[in-house]
Amino acid sequence: MPEPSRSKELPVSLLTDPVVIEACQARDFGRIFQLVKARAGIYPSMIARRCDLTPSRVGEVIAGRRQLLHMDVIERISDGLRIPGHMLGLARRSWETPPSLTVTPRQPAEVPASAVEPLVAGLPGADVDSILALAAERDLSASTLDALHSSIADYWRRDDEHGGETLRPAVVGQLRYVVDLLKEQRPVSLRDGLHSIAAELARLTGWTYFDARQYNQARAYFTESLGLAKAIDDRQFMANVLACMSLQATYQDKPGDALALVTAAQDKARAAAGTTPRVLAMLAIREAFAHATLGNHGATHTAISEAHTQFGRIGTSDPDPAWVAYFDEPKLIVDTGIAHGRLGEAALAEPLIADALRREHQTNHRGRAFHAFWLARTQLQRGKLDEACHTAMDALAPAAAVSSQRVAGHLREFYEQLGPFRREPAAVAFESRLREALPRQVSGLPRP
Repeated sequence: MPEPSRSKELPVSLLTDPVVIEACQARDFGRIFQLVKARAGIYPSMIARRCDLTPSRVGEVIAGRRQLLHMDVIERISDGLRIPGHMLGLARRSWETPPSLTVTPRQPAEVPASAVEPLVAGLPGADVDSILALAAERDLSASTLDALHSSIADYWRRDDEHGGETLRPAVVGQLRYVVDLLKEQRPVSLRDGLHSIAAELARLTGWTYFDARQYNQARAYFTESLGLAKAIDDRQFMANVLACMSLQATYQDKPGDALALVTAAQDKARAAAGTTPRVLAMLAIREAFAHATLGNHGATHTAISEAHTQFGRIGTSDPDPAWVAYFDEPKLIVDTGIAHGRLGEAALAEPLIADALRREHQTNHRGRAFHAFWLARTQLQRGKLDEACHTAMDALAPAAAVSSQRVAGHLREFYEQLGPFRREPAAVAFESRLREALPRQVSGLPRP
């Protein structure tokens, strides 16, 4: 589609308004269209023409009857309304760089300082990443790849602590930047390294959507990650992505798909050279989850046994991929407990989850909340109402510290299971604390 002229750009005051920024981060296009109409005089019919949408579709979005999730549509909205890419979790758009800044770096020209300041100030969405990307000559080295890997490790740490919603725009932007680098000729070692980094970024993006229960978007990014890993024949990482997709299928109540995906993951891992026992242990636990969701007791116990056998083979010199380092002994134990819990074996599940929870890192807010609600559910299944409510109360602080719809879903499930005991003092105390700590998440829950 033709690029809009600069006379049609949105006012700077609108793009810097916190309400607009929040709507863009949430990709709340109904709200964005309303604000654009009210503040910039761009009516729905004009929005439709600019963004190559039908007027009826724009009207449905404004009325809240339709969501816009496909990346190509989001890109058309960014281009049509001139919303800087980073505001919508996209890479920098081509129109964000004025032609006067796209000269080759080997033809320098002296520019008066007085002329530089207004030019930079006028750049839509000129953030630090954009400025550094403009300044760089895109010459890559092994240290550049190391730096990108370090940033991914930091993203995962912050995802554990706070959830992935706020990280996603930065991760997607970096993903698109790395994919763009792959379009240029590179030495094989650098090209393979870029594929590996792009695959990790795509998996992380898929994970943030999975954690937000936006399953179609998650599957799209997991599929992209799978393709990037396949391009360099990284079978271990392909197994990792398939295992993520298997876990998502258990949440979508598709246990048959979950089992098929984890079986494919194990096939990939066994066909890869140098697959480590830690990777095989992680995959066996994911197989146990799938069997447990299907209600296959014998197969679940066999998979759990295999996971522990493989974990016992881990040696100090095993060259584990960085992405499986999270699968330590407490993680093995808690996942074993969860597998038993999915089978309804609460007596086996409770001590395992409790033990792992005691050893879990305090900064892993999502993990602590998630596992505490699992523990509370097993305690409730065993008739330990007071203990269950106390455990669930302890989970509220980490749950409030992290943005995770998966955690919120487990909270709601526990609340629903409390239904028969709603008038008991422990349940009343828990509900009071719940509504105080997480008012937004429980606004739709029925009152006693």
